[in-house]
Amino acid sequence: MKPYYQDSAVTIYHGDCRGILPGVRADLAITSPPYNLGDNHHTGNKRVFAYSDSMPEADYQSWQVEILNLIALSCRGDLFYNHKDRIKGGWLIKPDEWIGRTVWRQKQEIVWFQRSQNFDKCRFYPFTERIYWLSRDGSSTRFENRVNLHDVWNIKPEGTNGEHARAFPCEIPIRIIQCCEPNITLDPFMGSGTTLRAAKDLGRKAIGIEIEEKYCEIAAKRMAQEVLVFA
Repeated sequence: MKPYYQDSAVTIYHGDCRGILPGVRADLAITSPPYNLGDNHHTGNKRVFAYSDSMPEADYQSWQVEILNLIALSCRGDLFYNHKDRIKGGWLIKPDEWIGRTVWRQKQEIVWFQRSQNFDKCRFYPFTERIYWLSRDGSSTRFENRVNLHDVWNIKPEGTNGEHARAFPCEIPIRIIQCCEPNITLDPFMGSGTTLRAAKDLGRKAIGIEIEEKYCEIAAKRMAQEVLVFA
């Protein structure tokens, strides 16, 4: 299994994470998968066609169950899993529906207040997502709330040079890694490499997996940038 990119802190693999996860090992996982929003969704008044994101819902949930269970085999520690409540056919679908079918148990739920630009007037505007702290035995990850955070995180989403309209912000993995201090952090849905960038800036190692080669290229360029030092 040859890396797409590798330096002293970061390893990037290009491919389907289901085939790569069995061959990697980490102490902590932080990830945000595609949400299955459909190929035509919007941010504010802008339609977004960033990637194919449309599967039959039952297939999507089975896919997520499979990958979450594979992460459990690759990761010795806990998993921080960012997802959101979605509306399909007018009805609410919560990630709890498939998380409960995995080997993971929920240790805590963090509310990410991310200022959604979904202003559909058929419902109250959905301004939050969730970061699920998942564990298998409740004690697998060393944790200390060094930065004195509560469970509502007010963090603005980030863009990535026009490639992602509202990307996973670097502040989320920074906070988690600061409190858990893993040796190696895993992100099987790496995207543009935000989790890896956070780990590298904090002086930690990370492994990322991404199926889209163009995002592997973006991530590799981000890894080559000067390291920021966080206290």
